[in-house]
Amino acid sequence: MACRISELVLKCHDPEVLARFWCEVLDFIELDREEGVYIEIGPREGFGGPQPTIFLIRNDEPKNGHARLHIDVNPTDRDQDAELERLLAVGAKLVDIGQPADASWHVLADPEGNEFCLLKRRLDPL
Repeated sequence: MACRISELVLKCHDPEVLARFWCEVLDFIELDREEGVYIEIGPREGFGGPQPTIFLIRNDEPKNGHARLHIDVNPTDRDQDAELERLLAVGAKLVDIGQPADASWHVLADPEGNEFCLLKRRLDPL
């Protein structure tokens, strides 16, 4: 038997802001919360499905450098350019971390500066 990723944990200053952002990006909903401590977001069918949930845990320590682990996202119902426009409109920012100018992905940051990548569509629409 093997393991699978069931939850991702992201420490952040403002779980409310990041919960709204990532719910919009991933079409997730709020699943659980402990006021002032964490918010868990995930797919509409809840915990235990094919996608992991995300725990946004309040942490006031400053972010130090680039994250060693980041999230890659794939558009499911539009091309990469249209999805890039949508992500920028909901609060993502383009960032340069030294990626090649002709990279097939875009490096972005969420409202707290956590890097993630928008890939060309590699998944079939749901």
